Amino acid sequence: MEETTILGVRAKVARTFPERAKGLIGTRDLADGEGMLILHCNAIHTFFMSFPIDATFLDANDAIVKKVRHIRPWRPFVWGGWRAVKVLETKSRQEG
Repeated sequence: MEETTILGVRAKVARTFPERAKGLIGTRDLADGEGMLILHCNAIHTFFMSFPIDATFLDANDAIVKKVRHIRPWRPFVWGGWRAVKVLETKSRQEG
């Protein structure tokens, strides 16, 4: 899987449908400064996740459209808005 740096985060890039569908499922933890960039995406879920995440939804120019912090595992739907075309998922910085 390709990697990139976006908003100061070293992120794996999920481009294909299988990569986007899997996302961070099965990931036990992320280090500070690491994440997953999911392309062609304006909504996420946290089913099967092991830890809370922060989601930063971005437009086509990588401008932040919406930021949602501390999304706990098993949340069914988080929407970034109509302008969002990708989302950067990182480990939540907020304590439980």
